[in-house]
Amino acid sequence: MRKCNTKLANGKQIVLRKGDEVCVGVDAHKKDDHVAVLRNGREVATWVMPHRSEAMVKALEPMKKHLKCVAYEAGPTGYGLARALKGAGLPVMVAAPGKTPRPANRGSKTDRLDCIELAEHAAKNDLKGVAIPTEVQEADRQVVRLRGQLVSKLRRVKQQIKGFLLYYGLEEPAGRGCWSAQGIWALGQMKLLAPLRFALDILLEELKHLADMLKRVEKELQQTGAEARHREQQERLQTHPGVGWRTAMTYRMELFRPERFESQEDLARYLGLAPAVRDSGQKHRAGHVIRAGCGQLRAMLVEASWRWVRDDPGARRVYRRIVRNTGSAKKAIVAMARRMGVNLWLMLLRKESYRPAV
Repeated sequence: MRKCNTKLANGKQIVLRKGDEVCVGVDAHKKDDHVAVLRNGREVATWVMPHRSEAMVKALEPMKKHLKCVAYEAGPTGYGLARALKGAGLPVMVAAPGKTPRPANRGSKTDRLDCIELAEHAAKNDLKGVAIPTEVQEADRQVVRLRGQLVSKLRRVKQQIKGFLLYYGLEEPAGRGCWSAQGIWALGQMKLLAPLRFALDILLEELKHLADMLKRVEKELQQTGAEARHREQQERLQTHPGVGWRTAMTYRMELFRPERFESQEDLARYLGLAPAVRDSGQKHRAGHVIRAGCGQLRAMLVEASWRWVRDDPGARRVYRRIVRNTGSAKKAIVAMARRMGVNLWLMLLRKESYRPAV
């Protein structure tokens, strides 16, 4: 009989014998982590500890030789804990929340029950893990996602301004529209009641601030893309018709390790461009795409596909054929976006520039 020196909340120790298999489930939160330990599929201990990566590594280190898996769900606590456990040589899985099995009739829900459930799923190999980025990969990706967040905020402020004009019966500036330099100047010169003038000025200030922040972020991304570690892949992806530097940068940062995808189907599901198939009895139907992955990247691929269809005669022929078969331009352009995503993936794997289909 071999004892481990893992201290539990009640001061007891976990007794392990040769050949025992241990699975650990962690329900990670901002301040505390709820931990459950299963030995050979049976619960032997649960405890609560501060949310600190070094403390978790120290607590699990004595069970290292018996550990099959330490599992926790991807969420707001990020990947710091996973990287710390991995660095200590402990097997860790960050589970995809959307792929974790859930009972149809769930009873009580507590943090303790959640960590036990995670450990049970890990013991049965029922969890689907996500890729764990390095600190550098995650930092690069954060700047790309910041750009997407700023674009969304900018769009909302523009909608607020247009809603303001509609509500008070005000005409939008003529000429090049509201968002040209001339249009924004015209909005600032409108004769309004003092409270309305104040409200519109605040919205215009927010619009200018967000536009300035977006320019700063895009400048940072361009500088990052020009670095030696990114330049070759960045230039390679931009040889694909319709793909600009923003799409290329977002695609690379979101995939960050393209070789981890085993097939084109896996990649399409990750991009959120795989159709949801409904097959029951004699009925077979391909429905809407499965909403997964990064919505910002999916939208950029669809937008880039319109440019691809416009500029590439071969792509235009394929697009028109899909339109004839489906009767829907929307379905056709999503199919082209899926093809573009696969093309870019193969270009990264093969280290080749774009080659038009014969």
